[in-house]
Amino acid sequence: MHEQSIDAHVHFWKYNRQRDGWITDHMKILQKDYLPEHLAPTLKRNGIDGCVAVQADQSELETLFLVELARTHPIIRGVVGWVDLQSEGLEQRLEYFKQFPVIRGYRHIVQAEPVDFMHGTAFRRGISLLSKFDYTYDILIYPSQLEAALSLVEAFPDQPFVIDHCAKPLIRTGEMENWKTLITRIALHDNVCCKVSGLFTEADWAEWSPADFYPYLDVIFKAFGTDRLLFGSDHPVILLAGMYVQWKSMLEKYMESFSTEEKNKVFGGNATRFYRL
Repeated sequence: MHEQSIDAHVHFWKYNRQRDGWITDHMKILQKDYLPEHLAPTLKRNGIDGCVAVQADQSELETLFLVELARTHPIIRGVVGWVDLQSEGLEQRLEYFKQFPVIRGYRHIVQAEPVDFMHGTAFRRGISLLSKFDYTYDILIYPSQLEAALSLVEAFPDQPFVIDHCAKPLIRTGEMENWKTLITRIALHDNVCCKVSGLFTEADWAEWSPADFYPYLDVIFKAFGTDRLLFGSDHPVILLAGMYVQWKSMLEKYMESFSTEEKNKVFGGNATRFYRL
């Protein structure tokens, strides 16, 4: 059976200046609509069969928007939505969303929260409910939040987690030691996967070269192995620093000496398994 190739991390939006305040004027290219019909030809050109659409806005409306897109665009194989994990009524909301089987998991934009956010009682109570409904959780953090993430994955050994964008290492400054130590410790927990995505935008947008990324790729490939790494593009955010084809071909080049089976896992098999697509 041919392993489906999956992009495990893309975003879609109808651009709204008020809501999408994180898209600054420094990011002009993102100040427009990005919908599945815009991405489909790129996926096709790059030999990708489908994608996982991940929330960008923190609202239930966003979750329903992605579900709606998935209905009309078969390239969307799964949705990672948003739900208020800290809400008293979370269980009812998860019950409600269960009617949309395309929703595979949830994400909160923890990178915008205080360093100790993941230690919060309400947040942890929320995480504790996810496995009951068979949902995954995407951990979106900066390196400064890795210790809290480590404590979180230790506290919930049966919850499937995935670290987005390798926890955004500081490629621009070349800082690595602390990130390396903690991401390696997190990888010791086999309920945690990691997305090989989002690294272009952590480098110098205008000046990066493939050599900037190899040391970081070495760390995550050694830590997680090819069974727990998921290729993702972070489209359209990637466009700030490069093109889809550049990221995918750089990763293919990095994996040149790996077996076909290992490549198939990273470029789709692991995402299919993790999100149960």
